[in-house]
Amino acid sequence: TCPVSKENFINVHVVPHVHTDVGWIDTVSGYYYNSVIEILDTVMQQLLRNRERRFVFAEMVYFFKWFNDLTLERQKIVRELVEEGRLEFVGGAWSVNDEATVHYQSVIDQFTLGLKCISLAFGNCARPTVGWQIDTFGHSRVMAGIFAQMGYDGQFFSRIDFEEKEILLKSRSLELIWQTRDDFDENLEIFSGIFYDNYAKLVSLFALETFDNKFVESITNMSRSYRGTDLLLPLGGDFYTVDYHYLDVMINNINALQRNHSKVNVFYSTPACYLQALHRAQLTWPTKTQDFFPYASKPYSYWTGYFTSRPTFKYFIHLGNHFLQVAKQLAVLSRLHGVPIAMQNLSELKQAMGIMLHHDAVTGTSRQNVANDYIHILASAFSKAEDTAKKALQKLTNLKDGEFVSCLLLNISICDITQSVTEDWLVTVYNALTRVVKHYVRIPVPYGLYRIEDGNGNVLQSQLVPLPRELIDLNELRPNITQYELVFRVEVEKMSHYHVRRYPNRNNFLLVNATITTKRPNIFQTTSRESKILHFESKMRELKSEPEEYIVENSDVEQTFQYYGGKHSGAYIFVMDSTTAENVEVNQVKLNIYEGPLVKEVHQHFNDWISQVIRIYEDVNRVEFEWLLGPIPIADDIGKEVITKFRSGISNGGIFYTDSNGREMIKRTQMGNKKLQTYKEENIPSIYYPVNGRLVLEEEGKGARMAVLNDRAQGGSSTEEGALELMLHRRLLSDDNLGVGEALNEIENGRGLVARGKLYMILNSGYKEPAIEERLTQQEIHLPPWLFFSRPFANISSAVNANFSSLPEGIEVLSLEPFMSYETLLRLEYLVDCLESAPITFDLQPLLVSLKAEEILETTLDGNMLLKDMKRFKFQKGGEPTDKLEYYTTKHKPVEEKLEYKEQSLEITMNPMQIRTFRVKHSN
Repeated sequence: TCPVSKENFINVHVVPHVHTDVGWIDTVSGYYYNSVIEILDTVMQQLLRNRERRFVFAEMVYFFKWFNDLTLERQKIVRELVEEGRLEFVGGAWSVNDEATVHYQSVIDQFTLGLKCISLAFGNCARPTVGWQIDTFGHSRVMAGIFAQMGYDGQFFSRIDFEEKEILLKSRSLELIWQTRDDFDENLEIFSGIFYDNYAKLVSLFALETFDNKFVESITNMSRSYRGTDLLLPLGGDFYTVDYHYLDVMINNINALQRNHSKVNVFYSTPACYLQALHRAQLTWPTKTQDFFPYASKPYSYWTGYFTSRPTFKYFIHLGNHFLQVAKQLAVLSRLHGVPIAMQNLSELKQAMGIMLHHDAVTGTSRQNVANDYIHILASAFSKAEDTAKKALQKLTNLKDGEFVSCLLLNISICDITQSVTEDWLVTVYNALTRVVKHYVRIPVPYGLYRIEDGNGNVLQSQLVPLPRELIDLNELRPNITQYELVFRVEVEKMSHYHVRRYPNRNNFLLVNATITTKRPNIFQTTSRESKILHFESKMRELKSEPEEYIVENSDVEQTFQYYGGKHSGAYIFVMDSTTAENVEVNQVKLNIYEGPLVKEVHQHFNDWISQVIRIYEDVNRVEFEWLLGPIPIADDIGKEVITKFRSGISNGGIFYTDSNGREMIKRTQMGNKKLQTYKEENIPSIYYPVNGRLVLEEEGKGARMAVLNDRAQGGSSTEEGALELMLHRRLLSDDNLGVGEALNEIENGRGLVARGKLYMILNSGYKEPAIEERLTQQEIHLPPWLFFSRPFANISSAVNANFSSLPEGIEVLSLEPFMSYETLLRLEYLVDCLESAPITFDLQPLLVSLKAEEILETTLDGNMLLKDMKRFKFQKGGEPTDKLEYYTTKHKPVEEKLEYKEQSLEITMNPMQIRTFRVKHSN
């Protein structure tokens, strides 16, 4: 159905579209009822009046809310428009997600959801073939790779650094081939187009009688920046689209000028048709290997502040993904596929998480009332999914009345069920990872004596640790009686249960057990005015605490808290008011040291708004930093962007590494992009990058290596030799004039926001094994064991029959979820990269047998298209001309097997960093 380009003409593919933010200035529902319904109703009417007209739409959360409310007759009309190619879906995810502050697991999930809805409603031919990330603030390499693995022909976007765009314009490189892997796997390359102008553009801004010649002149100028004779012209913008009648007249008038020797040919089109025209042109294209971060819209306007904006909300979204993975797995293991209410409740959390990934949600760049609405949406969906998890656990155990409650505020040591002074409770620990995990459980409890028993009645060693006084004093945030945390170590394959028994006094405890299993730590107190050095050791890590410094680790690593004055920063941008960060004001550092058999802690108090706990656990090769910040003081009328910096003696030569969406590592330099930044020699915001899991530096060769891992999206960098820094919290007093219209000054309980989070530091020598260790640790931080709480039961048994242990080391179940009534979606990932390991071959049959699989079909990454049907445009890199049209197909033979007997072998091979997705069919 695509229009045919004219030879020897500049062919302008006019693409009418609308960009509908899923919340920003208004709420999700506010935008929908005030704008989206009318837009979609009007556009459908306009499409029916002229068969040449086209329209593209991206945000599936809005589309299906609208479509499902239509009458059957109107739904039929919409289906006809889709079948005729006049209404085209682009992107196809639940929302147009951010690319900086999101984790790849969540991105894949929300595309799986959106594309599944399209497939069920409109069939496979309606499946999008083009990514449409037109309003995100910079672009990630992993996101481009996700599009490639879903079988997309290409992607389009708008926002890249203004200086880089000038370079690409001059070199006719706005359209390029993005090589999304360091190993240059060509199957993960994808054609990427950058808009000539911003995506928001309307023809009706011009007077009709004077527009025609100006348009021809403009298009002719535009063509000089492109390699092909076909040009893409998106027309539309935020919550507005084109006047089709006006556009009809314009197209006719422009084309009529061809009689006067004009070489401009204009027609309605779509991004998919445009890509088809470019593919047929058989041109060669430049390549791109790095990502498009950071994004600057003009000098001194680096959009790197949003990497950290709204830190507590970012953590809540991280928690949402964590629980979604747990609930999906439990639903599969308990066979809830055919239980409508359970599936609906699970779907609500999937949809909510899709909304949270929107580029004005997780980024923290919405207005405060909208952020509050996002929190309400996610909290409500959490509650629904908890019911699904509860049903699953009741089915997997003999506890038909088990509560299986989740405590969502464990990060500030709140759990209602464990506050009870008189009752015992049961802790069910669920491991969402594939491998066995050793984990230290921390549960907020009142003061007392406790006995921990595993499912076999064995007594576990435990330790009671006081909560930091600064946390206890936040009465408005945690008005409960728990002032301690009970710590014990668990080793969990998939699911384990532990009885926690509390004894009101020592005599009662001794009647039950002659040995006190709950150890209280030795306590020391000191301040920075003392010269005494305190130090304690574990089997894996030595930690020294010198009161004159914040912390000194065994390789002379010093940690400090600093801030950048933010007079001109806003929700989006990070602007420095001076050339360096300021040290926070510290009168004296108060230290409490708690030394016990399982964990050793230093509680540090720096001032009224910064405190920290440093921990080392027995047999754990990392140091944990739990920071507490806020309210950030603003009495001096200066907003502040608070960082923590780790300084070491490591000579990294200005090179450091950040993760890309929690997946691959990307090399960065303290110089940033040397081609850019011509307007200033030193500009720290220009070398800030999104960190979703790991920030690393090392000496060249096999020297020392330092990695800092985090528990939520943050901005990070290496701004001086041997140092790493992460921005933890922001409180600002001015708007950055980028649309929000209010300062990022979060208020809670009448004062500035208080945030609490964790960082983890690993020190090693620089060789491949530590890189693997860091990757595994990063995954454990991303998906630690989830705790469910119930009232005590005398006996408990559970059955998780899935044979995950049959998978080799390094192979992880990235996704396990109900897909259809008798289908499960299974996504496997090989965690290591090409520098760390080699391809691995293993038998998938034992896992499939345990899942009672009868058939397995391999699909694209999103699970909605059979991999054997994947065929996408291959574009030629510079210097590689060809006289035939080429396509990417799968490198390996897709799995498509009937599983008729248990002894049947099903060997598959996976390459480093590869993800393979399967639909597993079963009888019940």
